[in-house]
Amino acid sequence: MLEFEWLWALYFLPLPLLALLLPSKKQGQEAALKVPTLTVGIEAQNHTRGIKKWRLFFASLAWIALITASAKPQWLGEPISIPAEGRDLMIAVDLSGSMKIDDMEVNGRQVDRLKMIKYVLGDFIERRVGDRLGLILFADTAYLQAPLTYDRETVEQLLDESLIGLVGEQTAIGDAIGLAIKRFETKKESNKVLVLLTDGQNTAGNITPEQANELAINNGVTIYTIGVGADKMLVQSFFGKRQVNPSQDLDEDMLTDIATSTGGRYFRARDAESLRQIYATLDKLEPIARESRQMRPLQALFYYPLGIAIFITLFMALFSLAKHYVFLGAKQ
Repeated sequence: MLEFEWLWALYFLPLPLLALLLPSKKQGQEAALKVPTLTVGIEAQNHTRGIKKWRLFFASLAWIALITASAKPQWLGEPISIPAEGRDLMIAVDLSGSMKIDDMEVNGRQVDRLKMIKYVLGDFIERRVGDRLGLILFADTAYLQAPLTYDRETVEQLLDESLIGLVGEQTAIGDAIGLAIKRFETKKESNKVLVLLTDGQNTAGNITPEQANELAINNGVTIYTIGVGADKMLVQSFFGKRQVNPSQDLDEDMLTDIATSTGGRYFRARDAESLRQIYATLDKLEPIARESRQMRPLQALFYYPLGIAIFITLFMALFSLAKHYVFLGAKQ
């Protein structure tokens, strides 16, 4: 169904008609100045009048299109029922510098840890029909990218646009947990679940993981922690290739303690397949009952009439410019 959000803007449509009420030149003066004496003059005058009519026509179209765009036309789709049961999941993703390590594999290609998380987490987000999702990105500190919302596409897009080092190089795990707790405080009917993905240990932030853990317990927030990173990796050195442990800085004891003390679990994601299995486990979390609701998809349409108005304006400007150059050429 087509509707206008600002319907009152359409009242401005007849505004150009006020120009007709303005005082015009005296007819006698125009006659004294513009009486043609030759047939050529009469034809030129008729031609000029024709051009003015076309200008008025296109100017009117541009004005109508501009006012229509100002009224914010939008298309409302058919109502969609939202499931009466769902989960509230806040996802916290580590963007510290160590996420650049390319010890992960996706479709036979070596990629860094963040790309692997995006690849698998994207499918996880798409399956969250009826769930509210939120997104937190953290490094030197934690930032809320998306509050709890049913808009899965926006959450996935914000995750996909995230970059390593966007919020620093260190790891503020405590701040990420604290920010999630703060966002859950506004949700009365919520199972308050935080999924935290990191590849290191707490090295920054205003809240320690121990303090954040205590806050989570007191506020009834369940935390599922996921340690990301392979156990072994071949690197090139002066003496040839050697095997190293790229996850030696991962504080598994701390992540395990946070998860178990809040009623959650700690998972180890050494590759894409193990991360998929973790998400499959999270799929089984008990949903909470909510009031049945409906929503209608909304699509903005203002850019169509706005584009028409801009095109007509440019066309008229180019026409006037071309006419000006033709007039100068004839004069010379």
